[in-house]
Amino acid sequence: MRRAIELAQLGRYTNHPNPRVGCVIAQGERIVGEGWHRKWGEPHAEVHALREAGDAARGATAYVTLEPHSYQGRTPPCTDALIRAGVARVVCGALDPNPKVLGQGVRQLEAAGVIVQTGLLEDQVRELNPGFEKRMTLGSPRVIVKLAASLDGRTALANGASRWITGEAARADVQRLRAEAGAVLTGVETVLADDPLLNVRDPQIELLGRQPLRVILDTRLRTPPGARILSAGGETLIFTTHADGAARRALEAAGARVIEAPPDENGRVNLGRVLRVLAENQCNDVLVEAGPTLSGAVLDQGFADELIVYFAPMLLGPQARAMANLAMIERLEDARRYALMAVDRLDADVRLRLKRIEAIRGQGSSD
Repeated sequence: MRRAIELAQLGRYTNHPNPRVGCVIAQGERIVGEGWHRKWGEPHAEVHALREAGDAARGATAYVTLEPHSYQGRTPPCTDALIRAGVARVVCGALDPNPKVLGQGVRQLEAAGVIVQTGLLEDQVRELNPGFEKRMTLGSPRVIVKLAASLDGRTALANGASRWITGEAARADVQRLRAEAGAVLTGVETVLADDPLLNVRDPQIELLGRQPLRVILDTRLRTPPGARILSAGGETLIFTTHADGAARRALEAAGARVIEAPPDENGRVNLGRVLRVLAENQCNDVLVEAGPTLSGAVLDQGFADELIVYFAPMLLGPQARAMANLAMIERLEDARRYALMAVDRLDADVRLRLKRIEAIRGQGSSD
């Protein structure tokens, strides 16, 4: 199963929106076939492993990180392939949270006489697909907020200058975060100030033709039709509360998809609605790369599941811009708290990975 987990990770940039899955087929202690799910719409991990195993799959044990899928989608059911191959036993790390599959794969295999065991290394297996699991169970994607700051928590000078606070290694790491995400979310103020691409440009990262969806929250539809983000490959969604005819037509002519969303109580785009739409568009993981207004809104309203913070060894002073504009609190008991999961050094910078401990859920907003 540990080897199957390693194999599943090989598809982390390419198989969106499907879950990362690995499969190992063994005769006793001898591995006879391996596979992982490489790309959406192509054969799943079990099929690749069975093809490698050939006749040796008969009577063997298949170790698969996630319950084999049991319905006809873009590919045939993996349960059928395992049964036809004569596999005697299937060991699953975890059940598939997809309601179309949950428990059905196990029941189909058992009905065909295959011995099934579940729950092997389940905690490690579930770490492969937290966004997929959240989308399937709660109808919302996992949200990761990326922040790059000085030691005193500042992201730009008072005049907006921010290139570059972090070094090349940290910026390369952000490319990997984008490659793993289904969507990169930003606000119109960032588009106007920085004119970013927000795509994956590292030639060493194989995407098999996929780019993450770029998403702009733009209450008054101020995104310029000539913004670089609209010509960076892949699709760009713009959520707005004021889909003015001329501005909308210009942006759609530039390749954007404009979506009118209801405003929140502050008149801004409702962030909760945006996340639901992204889940409906099969986004498992949303990476927030934005200024302090949107980052603060995501954090304040409890939508951030994880934080990735890059700290550079410099001080910018109190006049520089904060990394998130947060609502004021008056008691330490009300502080937003996170669990530190990992600390890594990236040349001169330090990366912290944190998970939310508790947060207030709400209907969000942003600019």
